[in-house]
Amino acid sequence: MDRKKVIIMGAAGRDFHNFNTYFRDREEYEVVAFTATQIPDIEGRVYPAELAGKLYPEGIPIYPEEQLPELIKKHNVDFVVFSYSDVSHEYVMHKASLVHAAGASYMLLGPGHTMLKSSKPVIAIVAGRTGSGKSQTTRRVVEILRNMGKKVVVVRHPMPYGDLVKQKVQRFATYEDLDKHNCTIEEREEYEPHIDRGAVVYAGVDYEAILREAEKEADVVLWDGGNNDFPFYVPDLTITVVDPHRPGHEVTYHPGETNVRIADVIVINKVDTADLENIEFVRENVRAVNPDAVIIEAASPLFVEDPDAIRGKRVLVVEDGPTLTHGEMSYGAGYIAAIKYGAAEIVRAKEFAVGTIKAAYEKYTQIEEVLPAVGYSEQQLKDLEETINATDADVVVSATPINLQRVIKVNKPMVRVRYELQEIGKPTLEDIIKKQFA
Repeated sequence: MDRKKVIIMGAAGRDFHNFNTYFRDREEYEVVAFTATQIPDIEGRVYPAELAGKLYPEGIPIYPEEQLPELIKKHNVDFVVFSYSDVSHEYVMHKASLVHAAGASYMLLGPGHTMLKSSKPVIAIVAGRTGSGKSQTTRRVVEILRNMGKKVVVVRHPMPYGDLVKQKVQRFATYEDLDKHNCTIEEREEYEPHIDRGAVVYAGVDYEAILREAEKEADVVLWDGGNNDFPFYVPDLTITVVDPHRPGHEVTYHPGETNVRIADVIVINKVDTADLENIEFVRENVRAVNPDAVIIEAASPLFVEDPDAIRGKRVLVVEDGPTLTHGEMSYGAGYIAAIKYGAAEIVRAKEFAVGTIKAAYEKYTQIEEVLPAVGYSEQQLKDLEETINATDADVVVSATPINLQRVIKVNKPMVRVRYELQEIGKPTLEDIIKKQFA
C-alpha cells in the first residue's frame, strides 16, 4: 500500500495533538516531518519514537517552517496539515497558497477528528484571540465549581518546549513541580495562579494519557485553552471569551471564529476599559455567527499591590508575553495600571533590550512602550533580566500572572498587577454552571 506522505505545520502543541489523535497508528499515512514556527528553538528536534508509536521507530524530525516548500518537493508530500492557532484567516490561506504552489494539498483537521471524549463532565474555556481573558475566566469557573463542592482538575493546552518524553504527562500542584519540570515563563504564567488557589493542573504532550490521569481525581475536568485554539476534549459546556479591544478579530482569526461559533456562552470581556461602540460591534459579530449563545458582559478590574509606588515615578511596564506576541497587542493590564495610577513616564525597555529580547521587538513591531515577559529558554530569561536591570526606571510594574522575582533577579522595586473576572448583569457564569452541573 502506498502511504500518503504528510507534513504537519505547528508550534509544539496542536500539531502533536493532531498527530496523536488522527495520524499516529494509521498505516495509510506517513508523517515525514513536522515544521515549527511561533516558538523559538523548537525546530531541529525530533518528535520521539516513544511518543510517535510503532510506525515511527526513529521518531519524526521537526524543521523550521521556512523549509516547507523544499520539504514538500523532497518527500513528494500529498498533504500538509495546518496545526497552529491565533493567526488571521488571510494568513491561513496564504499558507494554503504556498502549499498548493509546492504541489501538495492543504488540510485543516476539525473537532470531530481531534476531540477526545471524557468519562467526566468537561467545561472548556477558549477565546477569540490570545489575551482575551481566558485565564481569569478559568479561575472564576474553578472558584464556582469548588464552591459547589466539586473536585476540579484543570487541563491546560500544551506548551512542551523541553524533553518531550519527560513531558508526556505533567502534573502541577506545587511550586516545586514548576521547578522540577523546568517550566518556562509562559508555562508558569498559566500554572502558578491555579496552584496559588490550590487547584491541580495537568499538561504535556499526550492528551489522552493526560485525560485518563486527570479523570482519576476530578468530578469536573476544566479545559484551559491556549491562544485561541479549540478544545482537545469534547465539552459539555463551551465558554468563549472575546476582546472588544480588538473588535472584528472574533470573526477574522483562526481558529477563534470556530470557538465563537461553537460556544454555549460568549463572554465579552474588558467592558470596563473598551469603547462602547467596539463592545456593540463585537456583540453584533458574535450574535450574527452564533445567535443561540448566551452573551455575558464582564470586566477585568485591576488589583495593584501598592498604587502609591507608581504615582509620579518613571515606570517600566512588563506585560504577559503571549498577549503581546501571539495576541498582537501593543499594551496590556500593566500599561493601563501605570497610566491609571499616575506614572510620570513609561520607560521604553525597547531602548535597553539585549539579545533575544531585542529580537522579539524586531519580530513583533507593534510593541513599543512595554516589555513582553518572554522566557522560553535560559538565555531568554537572562536577556529579560539584563534588559530590566539596564533600564533607568524607578519601579517595575509587572502584569505577568507570575512573580517574576522567583525566576529572575530584578534590581528595582516591583509592583504586581493582577486582574480577575467580574461578570456584569444576569445571567452570570455561576447561574449557568449551577443549572447544568448542580
